[in-house]
Amino acid sequence: MSARTGSMRVMTILAVGAIGLAFTVRINAQVKSSSDTAAGTASHQVKVERAEVVLVDGNDLVLKMEDGSIRHMANVPESTRATVDGREVGIHDLKPGMHLQKTITTTTTPKVITTTQTVTGKVWHVNPPLSVTLSMEDGTNQTFKIPNGQMFTVNGQKKDAFSLKKGMMVTATKVVEEPITVVEHQAKLDGHMPPPPPPPAVDVPILVAVIQAPAPPPAEAAPAAELPKTGSELPMLGVLGILLLAASGIFSFIRRRALV
Repeated sequence: MSARTGSMRVMTILAVGAIGLAFTVRINAQVKSSSDTAAGTASHQVKVERAEVVLVDGNDLVLKMEDGSIRHMANVPESTRATVDGREVGIHDLKPGMHLQKTITTTTTPKVITTTQTVTGKVWHVNPPLSVTLSMEDGTNQTFKIPNGQMFTVNGQKKDAFSLKKGMMVTATKVVEEPITVVEHQAKLDGHMPPPPPPPAVDVPILVAVIQAPAPPPAEAAPAAELPKTGSELPMLGVLGILLLAASGIFSFIRRRALV
């Protein structure tokens, strides 16, 4: 007998649970809910980072920051884009020496989400100030927990839970305000190539290196002219002999003239 009673009790609990679940599904479909979002004044914060490209290796990027520190950015996505000298480039278009500037704009907007839930039904049972059970339009009953300070509208008048009576047609409205903060980040990447070095001023002397051509090697001395092998010194000796004989005759003639 006790086993039969226990079995019946279990079946009753399961049945009540199923009915309660059905009530929940039905009542959720009848409760009217609306939501509204009001935005406050947004604040903006701008942060600028400047760097110079040191190395590009595949999708790895090494930058020298404005403060002199080195930053390694591994696996830069292919979708990353920068505007360099008015042209949109990707990670593989970056070159050492390029100057990059990243501008990060953070927008913080305070918002308030107001959720309004309204339910209308006939009081079937009330347990003030904790809960109230209402009969809905489809004939089902649903128990609601009463929040602190909750008011009900009965025939156009506001009443608390202690004023509710069975059979009253009531409307309850619950308003929940949830403040949230929405933070949005927007990044913009710009860059440019370093400018070419300026030309020297006109009044600045310019040193010009002159490379002297090597001196030509000294020419070899021409060999002295040689007499032909057929030449001989006999003619010259004959002439000298004739000259000596003539000189001797002249001196003899002069001497005889002096003695006369």
